[in-house]
Amino acid sequence: MSANTRQETPRLKKSETLEIRLPYPTKLAFMERCRGEGRSASEALRHFIDGHLEGAAPTRAPVARRAPRLLAGALIAAAVGAIALPSLARPSLQSEFDRLDLNGDKAVSLAEFERLDTDHDGKVSFAEFRAHDGAPAAR
Repeated sequence: MSANTRQETPRLKKSETLEIRLPYPTKLAFMERCRGEGRSASEALRHFIDGHLEGAAPTRAPVARRAPRLLAGALIAAAVGAIALPSLARPSLQSEFDRLDLNGDKAVSLAEFERLDTDHDGKVSFAEFRAHDGAPAAR
């Protein structure tokens, strides 16, 4: 076998087109760069596509590059939670009053207040108040 008989891979016909949209200044800068490198824009793009297809599958950005965004997201979520939590956790003053007003006459009578005093010592402890609320008393 001589060197002239070695087999070469056939060149594929370039019959397909690809249209991309980009800003005009970007196009001008790309065309200028290609001219400076002595090749056409089509040649540069084919080289890029071939290299992309031959390379490994793209990977996610390293954690170090994603960390600032993750931290910013966590801080925003914490801030929103801190703003919303007090209004969700603490009932309004009106709802507290309405719970004490058992007969709904828009006033808390002595009899209604005395119903909270389950040990009849003339005082309503926090445990008695919580028992009226239906939640277990905290110690």
